[in-house]
Amino acid sequence: MVASQAQGQQFLSLLVGSFAGLAALLAAIGIYGVLSYLVTQRTREIGIRMSLGASRGRVLVEVLREGMNLALLGLTAGIAGAFAAGRILASLLHEVKPSDPAIFIGTAGLLAAVALIACYLPARRAARLDPMTALRHE
Repeated sequence: MVASQAQGQQFLSLLVGSFAGLAALLAAIGIYGVLSYLVTQRTREIGIRMSLGASRGRVLVEVLREGMNLALLGLTAGIAGAFAAGRILASLLHEVKPSDPAIFIGTAGLLAAVALIACYLPARRAARLDPMTALRHE
């Protein structure tokens, strides 16, 4: 009898978890796409910087910094939205406060890690650019 009572809640939890995983995947793909586009647009600039002596590590850090700044802006807006939505959806939360710091910190940390991985791939590609090839680009 208890199992049949909990079956609906388990299905909803599975459904919400699946959508959360899909949202994280879409966020990673979006961040990767935007950063990849920015690196492509800045290929000539990166080539000039590298030909003037910028190290591969410096280029990697600059591209990572740009991507993570965008991610932190999104995280800030997301936390504010989640805080507001938590107040509205408080009746659906069982044994969890709408502003539980552990949930907010854990989710923000997970999304920051996803963003860092999504930023690293285009940054690594930018750092491996050959300056002469980049200067011939366009």
